[in-house]
Amino acid sequence: QRLLYAKHFCYLTSSRRARKFDMPHFRLSKVRNIKTWLSLRSYLKRRGPQRSVDVIVSATFLTAVSLVSLMCLQMLKDTDVYLDFLCNWELIVWCLCLGVYLLRFMTLGLKINKKYRNLSVLITEQINLYLQMEQKPHKKEELILANNVLKLAEDLLKELESPFKISGFSANPFIYNVTKVVVLSAFSTVLTELLGFKLKLYKIKFKA
Repeated sequence: QRLLYAKHFCYLTSSRRARKFDMPHFRLSKVRNIKTWLSLRSYLKRRGPQRSVDVIVSATFLTAVSLVSLMCLQMLKDTDVYLDFLCNWELIVWCLCLGVYLLRFMTLGLKINKKYRNLSVLITEQINLYLQMEQKPHKKEELILANNVLKLAEDLLKELESPFKISGFSANPFIYNVTKVVVLSAFSTVLTELLGFKLKLYKIKFKA
């Protein structure tokens, strides 16, 4: 539902898409319209139970971490007969289900943030304002004012928002430390036993 809000919000300033989805359309050529656009953007981003979603996702992640850690311990204890027990298969199924849920949440979160962080709309409107200045010199002062407001709005959105933050999930340092120390250490131990040589995954630095 939030992704649907984000998609339709991007259609407001596009005449073709607004006409296709039977939505209102307005250009960001006036200060009043820019104010409305920013207010609507802020309202839609905050719409819905943010805190409860953070709690649910964080609890799901910690549960998945616990299950993965338990699986690693069981695998190190009885590697040969690990899959002979039904409870171990149940742990694997639970981990897969939680992993799919978290992956789905993070994917949707990235898509929603990408939609709201699409600053090309503001840049396009600035270009349109420059073109209108040449066509309508008698409205030059009004158009210059709107252009300045668009520049300030673009700088403000770049300053306030981070492209890598997905709700409160990825920004939680406690969850990050648990992931780095427990999960990667457990996986490195299991892979060391399976591959026959020492491997430390938590020493590897991933660069985006």
